[in-house]
Amino acid sequence: MRLTVLGGCGAWPTAVQACSGYLVEYDGFRLLLDPGYATLPRLLHRHTADAVDAVLVSHGHPDHCADLNPLLRARGLSDDPPPPLPVYAPHGALDAVLALDGPRMLAAAYRLHEFTPGDRFAVGPFTVATRLLPHFVPNAGIRLGTPHGVLAYTGDTGPSPDVPLLAEGADLFLSEATHLHRVPAADAPYLLTARLAARYARQAGSARLLLTHLWPGTDPAAARETAAELFTGPVDVAVPGLVAEPASRSTS
Repeated sequence: MRLTVLGGCGAWPTAVQACSGYLVEYDGFRLLLDPGYATLPRLLHRHTADAVDAVLVSHGHPDHCADLNPLLRARGLSDDPPPPLPVYAPHGALDAVLALDGPRMLAAAYRLHEFTPGDRFAVGPFTVATRLLPHFVPNAGIRLGTPHGVLAYTGDTGPSPDVPLLAEGADLFLSEATHLHRVPAADAPYLLTARLAARYARQAGSARLLLTHLWPGTDPAAARETAAELFTGPVDVAVPGLVAEPASRSTS
C-alpha cells in the first residue's frame, strides 16, 4: 500500500499547502481519500483525472470534499468520458458539493454510494471499516485494510476512545492534529492536538504516525516535535508530495 499526500492543511488552503487529500494505491487501484480544497491540481501533477478508480470521503466539510466538483467536471466534460466514478461518503455529506452544478450536468460522471459511519464494505482491493467519530458534522473514521497492511485515518475528530480502536495495530495512522497542545474551548469536543494524536497512536500500538489537518500557519516541525514527546515510532507531517509506504505488519 502506498499513500501520497496531496494536501494536509486544515480549514483552507495556503499558497504552498492544499487541504486534506490523499491518494492511496494498492494492486494497481487508485483510491482518492478526501478531495479537499486545492487537491485536484496536486493530483493532476501525477495522474490524469480518469486515473482515479474511486473516491472515499470522511465527512462533508469542504476542506475534505470541495475538489470532488472539479474532478467530476474534468472527467464528465472530457471529449472521451471515462466510466462513472464510484464515490463513497456518509449519507448527505456530499449534497452541497454535488449541487454546485445542475442535476443533469455531471450525473453520468459518478455513482454515489452512501454509508452510515460504522458500516463495513469493500472498495476495489480495500476492505473499509468505518467508525463514527465526534466532529461538528457526522464524520467517519476510516480503516483501510489489504492483505499487506492497514491504514487508519481519523478524518476530523475530537477526543474519543474510538480513535485508538480505529488505529489499533495500524501500519500507518493518519491523524488530524489541528492544534499543538490545546484546542480552544469551543472546539475542544471536535478537534485533536498533536499531543493527543500521539497518545492515541501509542495506545493503539500503531507503527507510524502521520499528522495532518494542521491549522494554517502551524510550524510542521513543532507539531512533529510535540508528537514525538509521547510517540516513539516514526512521526511525520502530511505535506504535499510525501509518500508513505509502511512496512506491513498487520491485517485488516
